[in-house]
Amino acid sequence: MSLQTNNVISGAEAFFYKGNHIGILICHGFNGTPQSVRFLGEQFANEGYTVLAPRLKGHGSSVEEFEGSCYEDWKEDLKQAYDKLAQHCSQIFVIGQSMGGTLSLDLASKLNNILGVITINAALEVPAYQAYQEKTSPRFIAEGEPDIKAKNVKEITHNQIPLASIKKLLALMGETKQRLGYITAPVLLFKSPEDHVVPAHCSDKIYNHVLSTHKEMVELNNSYHVASMDNDKQLIVQYTVQFIHKVLQSNQLAVK
Repeated sequence: MSLQTNNVISGAEAFFYKGNHIGILICHGFNGTPQSVRFLGEQFANEGYTVLAPRLKGHGSSVEEFEGSCYEDWKEDLKQAYDKLAQHCSQIFVIGQSMGGTLSLDLASKLNNILGVITINAALEVPAYQAYQEKTSPRFIAEGEPDIKAKNVKEITHNQIPLASIKKLLALMGETKQRLGYITAPVLLFKSPEDHVVPAHCSDKIYNHVLSTHKEMVELNNSYHVASMDNDKQLIVQYTVQFIHKVLQSNQLAVK
């Protein structure tokens, strides 16, 4: 896979689609890139929304850059993307795949003007990584193929993960668990019952601990972890658009 001059893997770049005053901020996951959520972004843009998907620091470049980034960088990347989207949009929804869902929840726990949060197999636990919590070596851990049920789908990822980055993910997930009670925005949670990376009960925990009065859960029975690229990706678009319409309608009624 060839690298561009700015060291970003071709296809892994951030993307922005200008549409109406309703914005959708989409965040990819750990070791992923905006490529993993591009289908969703294109579909939402076709619906007329303004869409922005940032590339988190250290992702889609080199493993050394990945190693040098931390979860505070990733939080700041998403916040800066939110601020950029807010320059174009008066109403914003945030969507995240896996760790992107974790970061979206964190953002929603701090900003009260996010209209809604949508998570796709949001990560509060990654059992395969837990064993590395106290380890100091090796520097890099071999990473298997992305967890996708659909055939012939290739996600841009590194085939090895820095141990330091795994520890940063574990810290982010632990911190985000403690912030669920600060979330009051409407939430739509997608979960794959057969997810080989993040246990499906993570979405149940989110559902049970956020303070949102509007909560929805949708099971993705034909997708594994990277559902934004899997067999149910169109279903994600369909339910998300319906959710946005319901939230907007509810807000209009509340104003009246």
